[in-house]
Amino acid sequence: MDETEFNRLADAMLKRIEDALDAQALDLEVKPGGVIEVAFDDGSRIIINRHTAAREIWIAARSGGFHFRPENGRWVGTRDGAELMEALGRLVSGQAGRPIAF
Repeated sequence: MDETEFNRLADAMLKRIEDALDAQALDLEVKPGGVIEVAFDDGSRIIINRHTAAREIWIAARSGGFHFRPENGRWVGTRDGAELMEALGRLVSGQAGRPIAF
């Protein structure tokens, strides 16, 4: 996949993530270059961003770092094959202290 196609897919997914987080009334900040920061009451953060060189979307959370790549119309975890939005729901739930599903 070339850079243009990756950026098109990543932009669409990052917008989907932004909308999902916003719908949950979470404290988020969208920064230039495809970076989303979510802040939690306990002072922790989750950072979601594109990594163009690797052709992945990366999530940094209190529980670790996670990488997702586009594969057959889905964004899947490079370690475990988890779907990005399901994994993000678990990570956000863990840091928010309440169930969150996307």
